[in-house]
Amino acid sequence: MKTILNVIWLVLSGFWLFLGYLAAGLLLCITIIGIPFGIAAFRIGVYALWPFGYTAVERRDAGAASCVGNVLWLLLAGWWLAIGHIVTGLLLCITIIGIPFGVANFKLIPVSLFPLGREIVRSDEPFTAR
Repeated sequence: MKTILNVIWLVLSGFWLFLGYLAAGLLLCITIIGIPFGIAAFRIGVYALWPFGYTAVERRDAGAASCVGNVLWLLLAGWWLAIGHIVTGLLLCITIIGIPFGVANFKLIPVSLFPLGREIVRSDEPFTAR
């Protein structure tokens, strides 16, 4: 079932989300200061490409730099991304067929708000040590 949902997601919206996050990541990687944010955008893009069967967990070894980076990300880009995922998720949840895709958009909200210090893992092993 995860594969079917991922393929439908990929065709309808996942590919375009991936391209958007990829473009943002490339722009962010132009400067040295933006590289961690660019890597975070790439991570979100891959998660947006194939969201079913994966989940985002917080890394235990994330330090104060991730906290400061998350605050900057939230103020500059995170809340815009979260609003976009909320609106898209609500619109998708209007129909019964769109509910799983709306839930996938809601899964992207925490990662789009605070991407630094997070890791994308398979849903069946969210607490394994990496």
